[in-house]
Amino acid sequence: MLGRVFPCAKRANRQLFAPILLRKNHGQATPSSSQSSGRTASFGFRTVPEESKETLVKGVFDSVASNYDLMNDASSLGVHRLWKDTFVSALRPGRKGPIRCIDVAGGTGDIALRILDHAREEYADRETTVEIVDINAQMLREGFRRFKKTMYHNTPQVSFHEANAQELPPAQFEDNSYDMYTIAFGIRNCTSVPAVLKEAHRVLKPGGTFACLEFSKVGNPLLSALYDQYSFSVIPLLGTILAGDRDSYQYLVESIRKFPSQPEFAGMIRDAGFATGEDHDGGAWTDLWGGIASIHKGVKV
Repeated sequence: MLGRVFPCAKRANRQLFAPILLRKNHGQATPSSSQSSGRTASFGFRTVPEESKETLVKGVFDSVASNYDLMNDASSLGVHRLWKDTFVSALRPGRKGPIRCIDVAGGTGDIALRILDHAREEYADRETTVEIVDINAQMLREGFRRFKKTMYHNTPQVSFHEANAQELPPAQFEDNSYDMYTIAFGIRNCTSVPAVLKEAHRVLKPGGTFACLEFSKVGNPLLSALYDQYSFSVIPLLGTILAGDRDSYQYLVESIRKFPSQPEFAGMIRDAGFATGEDHDGGAWTDLWGGIASIHKGVKV
């Protein structure tokens, strides 16, 4: 799958919409994918053929792209913005000078914008760059619109790429080429988490940082029960009322519950070749709000 590049520049503004609308459907069968592999994947609480999940997830995000912040507000009680601030602040982009970042599943650009703002405001760094990658054209469209309102539009500091996190085209995303790889609230939607981690390891430089912000498992039984009640009773209802889309919000809740626990995910990160801290909160991961979300980090060795 070839990524399309949409730099935040005047020329790219002319190119963004036509290619994005005419692009091949990611779920369209190809000669290599028309035959079922026999493997399955989870789509929320459903088990589906592995080759179907990508199309199903694409449908969800096509539906919610214009209301993506609303979706995260509903699932996180509105604190996803604070979590994203914490996530980027902990990475301290720009502290050691300009870096090259790749933000995957980052179509709306909120992590990339925070990275660039942090580098500029804290370290007077206007040379750090972020390449935003997303498989979903509608999400990229929203991100491009957001960046048009910022000082980074029409600069080389940000660009948009349509590509699959599991199969980043090597000609475009070369081995050992990035200092930082971020993915926020996206990896659980991928068909193969190990494949995503393998690609992250490939494109990072030795010593580069992998950082993931994702919904996780709540440790406190009381908080877990309250969060489950809110998730399964309130979030789908909010989807119906606010966006007219109960099914996408129901998938959101179910996908969170199917994602591996903090120790399991930390083990997967190590299996991909990264070094992490020890398996506890404050080590391999940092829990936010009791584990409703967690920040995982690893270093390529």
